[in-house]
Amino acid sequence: MSETPPSTVDHALAKAKKLQYWHIVSTIFIVAAMGAVMGQSQTMKTAWIEDMLGLVPPIAFLVALRLERKSPSRRFPFGFDRANGLGFLVSAVALASVGLVLLWDAIMTLVAAQHATVGSIRMLGQEFWLGWLMLAVQAIAILPPLIIGRMELPLAKTLSDKLLHTDALMNKANWMTGAAGMAGIMGLGMGWWWADSVAAAIISLDIIHDGVTALRSATAELADGTPRALEGNDISEDAKKMERLLASRFPGADIKLRETGRLIRAEVHGAFPPENYSRRAHWPGDDENFWRLAQISFVPPETAQVPGKQD
Repeated sequence: MSETPPSTVDHALAKAKKLQYWHIVSTIFIVAAMGAVMGQSQTMKTAWIEDMLGLVPPIAFLVALRLERKSPSRRFPFGFDRANGLGFLVSAVALASVGLVLLWDAIMTLVAAQHATVGSIRMLGQEFWLGWLMLAVQAIAILPPLIIGRMELPLAKTLSDKLLHTDALMNKANWMTGAAGMAGIMGLGMGWWWADSVAAAIISLDIIHDGVTALRSATAELADGTPRALEGNDISEDAKKMERLLASRFPGADIKLRETGRLIRAEVHGAFPPENYSRRAHWPGDDENFWRLAQISFVPPETAQVPGKQD
């Protein structure tokens, strides 16, 4: 980053990094536990696949964070600020895929009218309904993503980190699927064969919406679109304020903003840089967020005719 982030940002990054490690460890434990008891439950099976895909965002965040700290090189002269944006795209694809897989499996099960059954298991000389074990595992599996996801949201806002925000959405998808799985298992126990898949289908629609929204925002970032808001595909408030400020100071100039990971870069076409130039003077937001403004470039207007060109 061209501007050293304040200590609050450093603290948020360190906390986010620690959360991602906890996320990975807890997800591996949950995947192993659910794989052991999922039986024929469609929602349990899909939740198991979803939890495995849930490893993508935290791994992408850690890889991107490591790359961002590398110095520019001859092969990568602009550094690795976009590593976070690339991780955001990968995580958005994973989130959308979770919703689509969940919806597809639920629809296919309903169309085929598959009557899933939950058997029994013998423990300590007694017959136990396997559904009780499924419910216990799902109840435990809901807690880590619920807690970690809620802790990630304020950190994502402090860091303006869409990758971290997408991970919070993936955690939301995980605990919602877990809740749907519990409802489906209880429905199977009551003889409602369709309850398992209907619960999964309803939850999948919300996950698909979040995934598609994140995917649109990630694509816009990598295509040098105007910076988007943290929680959607609308232009961010910081970008709107900066466009208005630069347009008022450089009338007639063409203002172009783009986002590289957490950072904003601005180009002012058709204007000369002012005397005593200062980037801070062109940042309309709070001083504590000034670190996000990585660059302002000026492209002067053409003041002379191109040699050899006739009017």
